Amino acid sequence: MANKSTSDGLLYHRIGHPFRREQNSSDPSPHSDSRESPLKTYLLGIIISILGNFLISISLNIQKYAHMRQSQSRGSKPYYYSFLWWGGVVIMGLGELGNFAAYGFAPASLIAPLGCVSVIASAIISVLFLKETLRASDIFGGTLAVAGTYLLVTFAPHTSIHITAHLVQRFAVSWQFLLYLFVEVIVFSVLLYLYKRRNMKHVVIVMLLVALLASLTVISVKAVSGMITESIKGEMQLTYPIFYVMVVVMVASCAFQIKFLTKAMKMFNATEVVPINFVFFTASAILAGIVFYQEFSGLALLNIFMFLLGCLLSCLGVFLIARDRPKIQTPEQTFIAMETIPGKTSKEKVQPDDTSNTYGSLAAKLMCNRQGPQDDS
Repeated sequence: MANKSTSDGLLYHRIGHPFRREQNSSDPSPHSDSRESPLKTYLLGIIISILGNFLISISLNIQKYAHMRQSQSRGSKPYYYSFLWWGGVVIMGLGELGNFAAYGFAPASLIAPLGCVSVIASAIISVLFLKETLRASDIFGGTLAVAGTYLLVTFAPHTSIHITAHLVQRFAVSWQFLLYLFVEVIVFSVLLYLYKRRNMKHVVIVMLLVALLASLTVISVKAVSGMITESIKGEMQLTYPIFYVMVVVMVASCAFQIKFLTKAMKMFNATEVVPINFVFFTASAILAGIVFYQEFSGLALLNIFMFLLGCLLSCLGVFLIARDRPKIQTPEQTFIAMETIPGKTSKEKVQPDDTSNTYGSLAAKLMCNRQGPQDDS
């Protein structure tokens, strides 16, 4: 019986089993401390994720303010010469580092939806410091997002999985993940064919490509972060080849994800890209956590329903906040748009008629510095 109790305690320490064996409080156990740590670890991951997303929202507004200052000052240096802009980049790096660390403490299906915190905080900061207009949809969307975040934190899986190299290897060769990876490769290939060969530049196609890559990013980030966390705690995991395989997958998926996301921002408005990317990324992260890390295993049906409801409310809130955001005000233009001239719709008709009194005045100004015989050449 003693051996069985010890093995059960070790199993819980390794994979964070949700069910705890009842034991006499007077019986000493080498794993008694680890039995109390999963909830603390879970809450630590949530706090780190929220702080990281809050830093990201601050950095976005700092960079936005730097761009506004650069656009309003004529003849100024490019934005990357601004210390303010670089300060925003550094803060964003700290926020992303916090999100990376949070995957090592809490389920991936919870950390990804908490990205709505950055959207809410960014909207609040932009109103307070950048003097943007507070709309009714912002208030309603923020309320929905906060309610969804509460449901996510309350009903998400509370088990703390200790990510080890052996565990990642076992998950990577499971039939669920292999089937999931096969389907994802097929869908990604079809979407890439439509995007490259058929030239179908639809926002949904591009964002689906980003989401499919994001699922691999979430899996690899959690694996790398978890193994680093275990190594810091004393169980070295960095000597296993699977760690470096996951690092390569993480870097490659992030690079291609950023590539497609940048193209989407160039082709479509941010009001389309931001909410769609959040919804697709959240869905792919939850699916990756369910398939690879089996995070919903043993979770009650009510918890699953309320968790999905929280995701739906958060996504709807982000959509309302990001919808039709006011654009950055730029300085007054030094040219006249074609559509602002009554009756003029093309450049060929901008010059006055030859019967007008003003005909030739513009040409005279342009010709004053040119010499006679050379004008015909």
